[in-house]
Amino acid sequence: MAVFTPLSREEVGGLLAHYALGDLVTYEGIGAGIENTNYFVDTQHGRYVLTLFERLNFRQLPFYLELMRHLARRDLPVPAPQENRSGSLMSELKGKPCAIVSRVDGKWMERPSEAQCATIGALLAQMHAAAADFPHFQPNLRGLGWWKSTVPQLERFVDAPTFHLLAEEVIRQDSFQRSPQFERLPQGPVHGDLFRDNVLWDDTKVGGVIDFYFAGCTLWLFDLAVTMNDWCVDVETGAWDRPRATALIEAYHAARPLSEPEHAAWRTVLRAAAFRFWLSRLYDLHLPRTAEVLKPHDPRRFELTLRQRIADGWLPWPR
Repeated sequence: MAVFTPLSREEVGGLLAHYALGDLVTYEGIGAGIENTNYFVDTQHGRYVLTLFERLNFRQLPFYLELMRHLARRDLPVPAPQENRSGSLMSELKGKPCAIVSRVDGKWMERPSEAQCATIGALLAQMHAAAADFPHFQPNLRGLGWWKSTVPQLERFVDAPTFHLLAEEVIRQDSFQRSPQFERLPQGPVHGDLFRDNVLWDDTKVGGVIDFYFAGCTLWLFDLAVTMNDWCVDVETGAWDRPRATALIEAYHAARPLSEPEHAAWRTVLRAAAFRFWLSRLYDLHLPRTAEVLKPHDPRRFELTLRQRIADGWLPWPR
């Protein structure tokens, strides 16, 4: 979340006139995140988050909003998109698509416990199962196609060994995704960005899973890898915290049993998950967009994670 497009009180109030959510009471820009413009919005009827989409277009956005509504209707802790008076989940403000979703309570955990990791593993598997019959398709917009187009843009910003590692990993992942092995792995809609700061805790339970705007259709194993690379490691080195990693993957496996083909692909997919965020953070660092409020992320963390996944002698897997 961030603020790229400042909004006035009059603009927010004018948008709310197209919803049955009551009049505006307060609003406040949100500085966390790096993709979209976000505001907390309180009205006479409730508390919401307004998102103005800076990259997603009117054609792409319905996938994300419909997926969130689909999961919320399955009683999963996901913010519910709000319909405007025309019955649409999407509106327009300052020439850009926007949406209003319910605001969920809680705070994110910087240092999750083993029990919390187990909770997230089970919840992720439940989300995959609930999304299995979701009728819409959209590719992962930060997937292989984006990787292949982005790596050449970074060549002038990084040293030769770093660029060589980036290029080698794209080649490896391209070969994997063209293989029959890849096609046999379970796939469907994924969150794609289930980091610790995208899960809000209300005491010991999950209050809400937020920020679905990197969702897309790809391997469920990739979603698990993204999650574990953030929840179950020493963030300074990328090395596994074995108790947390074991707790998360065992809980996921209990809810959606992992297969032997997934086991065979596990290291490659873990590398893909680390590479995806190293690449996007390099891109955001060297080719930034102007924002009124923006907190960029350090790419070094996921370079270390990728190198660690390449070197790992032990990988978490269910017993």
